[in-house]
Amino acid sequence: MPTPESEAFLAKKPKVPPTFDGVDYDDTPRLKQAQDAIIREQWVKSMMARLVREELGKCYYREGVNHLEKCGVLRERYFELLKESKVKGYLFEQQNYVPKE
Repeated sequence: MPTPESEAFLAKKPKVPPTFDGVDYDDTPRLKQAQDAIIREQWVKSMMARLVREELGKCYYREGVNHLEKCGVLRERYFELLKESKVKGYLFEQQNYVPKE
């Protein structure tokens, strides 16, 4: 497994921002890179929510009846992440793209 600073990891890392700004739709490789970057960004948010949920479950188990006081920070963080943790794909953004001018 490559480390976060290795050559293999950096080679797979997307080099385009997760948006369709400035992407020529006729340039297929560039379009695919933008699509992959959007999907990757959505998966990162989903996995962050999963990690916080696992920590919240451990806190509930560990704290028992005091979980409402002790786990409040994790609960609020999880609710914030839950709003944007769904992997929606890229088609809506791609088909309804309005260029910023």
